[in-house]
Amino acid sequence: MANDDDQDIVLVEIDDRIATVTLNRPERRNALSRALYRRIPAVLAELDERPEVEALILTGSDPAFCAGVDLKELSEPLPPAGPGGRSSWRGPIPPLSTPLIGAINGVAVTGGLEFALACDFLVASERAAFADTHARVGIMPGDGLTVRLAEAVGLRRAKEMSVTGNFVSASEALKIGLVNHVVPHEELLPFTRSLAQDILSNDRRGVIQMLSTYDQVTDTTADEGWQIEDRISRGWQGGDIDPDEIARRRGQIMERGRKQI
Repeated sequence: MANDDDQDIVLVEIDDRIATVTLNRPERRNALSRALYRRIPAVLAELDERPEVEALILTGSDPAFCAGVDLKELSEPLPPAGPGGRSSWRGPIPPLSTPLIGAINGVAVTGGLEFALACDFLVASERAAFADTHARVGIMPGDGLTVRLAEAVGLRRAKEMSVTGNFVSASEALKIGLVNHVVPHEELLPFTRSLAQDILSNDRRGVIQMLSTYDQVTDTTADEGWQIEDRISRGWQGGDIDPDEIARRRGQIMERGRKQI
């Protein structure tokens, strides 16, 4: 069997300003080896610096998205995610200015669920399923699961997932707000790319600032969030804004809305 030293464990394909990053240990259901755990954030950070990349998609080689920590390496702790150690950023993925969509093609379990939760939003194949099995294995999350899962599905549902270890189907994940869409398996990447194209059709600076604002607001209390949003809004309005360009975009938006409704 191939090991992480002699295979490309993360595949990258860039097409039309969209980079698709694929976890590629299918024989281990894309379980998180130490090498894969280091490689994913490094690849995403490098792509985030490329001006020709305006959207990112994270997915897995079938049949799984990510089955969590590789049990063969469970006895040894995973390495710090960042070059300066785990404290250099929160979660398994460094801060990105480029939108990151998770295309969940199969099971996303424990550490795999934490990687999914680190995406800006999720599209799921009908074959996807989600579980937090930290308590079943006897380990504790360290990549923000107790924060981000509660943000995604609410505190009570998050607690239920974590203390039962039960799997949540794709359809149930849609009901509870864990994923934004569920699509037939063969349509997963085409549908996700269509959402990425929608992102690309917007003002790039606006997209970057919007994501940054969400990140800042969700890291605070509600009262602080209102203040942050107000400050950023006033600063943005006072910047270099072209009224003619805004009017042009508004016309395009109205036309697009008539086609979508």
